[in-house]
Amino acid sequence: MTPIDEADNSTKLDRLGMWISGLCALHCLSLPVLLPLIPLIGSTFFAQVWFERTILTISMFIGAVALTNGALRFHGQFYPLGLLFSGGLIYWFKDIFGHHFEPLTITAGALLIVSGHWINMRLCRQCECCRNSLFSAHATK
Repeated sequence: MTPIDEADNSTKLDRLGMWISGLCALHCLSLPVLLPLIPLIGSTFFAQVWFERTILTISMFIGAVALTNGALRFHGQFYPLGLLFSGGLIYWFKDIFGHHFEPLTITAGALLIVSGHWINMRLCRQCECCRNSLFSAHATK
């Protein structure tokens, strides 16, 4: 597998991680709006803590794989993992400041997770080893 193929795989995982994190944030932010409108949602599995934490755990696992892959194979920077896990912790304990501040903590957690993925994608794209590769689309001519 060429370095550019590996970078593409890492970018796909970053994008998947961002989508899952975004969907998780959308779920958490839309539930208070939909709950009064559709009382049945409140009694389904969507409103359960275990469901939210399952989505978050899957998102964090995919994110950890993507960011570790980018750090080990391309750019050597591990601080995007810190952003990912900080956002995950904020998400996990989203009601620590009470239900009134939950939308704010959810937004902060989502922004940290998405930022970690975005920075990892940028670092992978700027990787000198990929740019100087014979098979790279960025190779100088």
